[in-house]
Amino acid sequence: MTPHSVSVDELLEVALRAAAAGAAVLAARDPEGFGATEKSSDADWVTAFDLAAERAVRSVITDARPHDVITGEELAPALPAEPSGYRWSIDPLDGTMNFIRNIAYHCTSVAVMGPDGGWLAGVVNAPALRRTYFASSGGGAWLDETRADGAQDVRRLRGPLEARGGTLLSTALTYDPVVRRRLVSELNGRMDNFGDFRRLGSAALELCAVAEGGVDAYLEYGLFEHDFAAAALIAEEAGAWVHRPELSPAINGLPSRDEALSVWTGACVPGLEGNFAPSH
Repeated sequence: MTPHSVSVDELLEVALRAAAAGAAVLAARDPEGFGATEKSSDADWVTAFDLAAERAVRSVITDARPHDVITGEELAPALPAEPSGYRWSIDPLDGTMNFIRNIAYHCTSVAVMGPDGGWLAGVVNAPALRRTYFASSGGGAWLDETRADGAQDVRRLRGPLEARGGTLLSTALTYDPVVRRRLVSELNGRMDNFGDFRRLGSAALELCAVAEGGVDAYLEYGLFEHDFAAAALIAEEAGAWVHRPELSPAINGLPSRDEALSVWTGACVPGLEGNFAPSH
């Protein structure tokens, strides 16, 4: 082993603690402290909680893994002088509009990539839902939740392994009006193969819904790496078919919005991809 090598289990443990730190910031949700400002549109916001959550996540990772690179949604890449070869991808608050409006579908996502470019561990912690989804490469996907009856439950996620009746497509129309009009025009054709559609307002939790079997397929344009890094691994480890977009390296900062809007992210029950996935 090289001086900087580490087991996947150790990385997952750091990811769980880091995501929990970010989620704890979100759990203290107080509308008086939002300080919300627009990003790309009046439907795309960043709040003081986004920034505080990302700092909390980074603090845990840096304390445990000071030689790892960290990239995230809100803050500049952290580039250590002697990088280990491992890189973390952080979304401190996915579902910001849900968070602002007190809709429970928001979360902190943390994922780590190894020196070979493969994703090794990912965690999606949704504090208002009291659910933590997590996965490691080759270790399966799991859900740790506090159920409605107050009981704690940890179970392996295997998603729906085959098509079923009343299939649900989870999708989004993006913040860009031109892309949105195109997607609305395409939605009717996609729905020929599904019973209904859902929109949860959090890309990470929609990918986790595929992993859990809540929806049968998911498609969205305009995501950045931090949006899907953890949850795509969770869906994959649950047995789902997953498509990740190719984007400019996150270590150089966020790609342009136009670049993100030109590619798509998707996941589904294996075999359903031909029913909704774009051909390009």
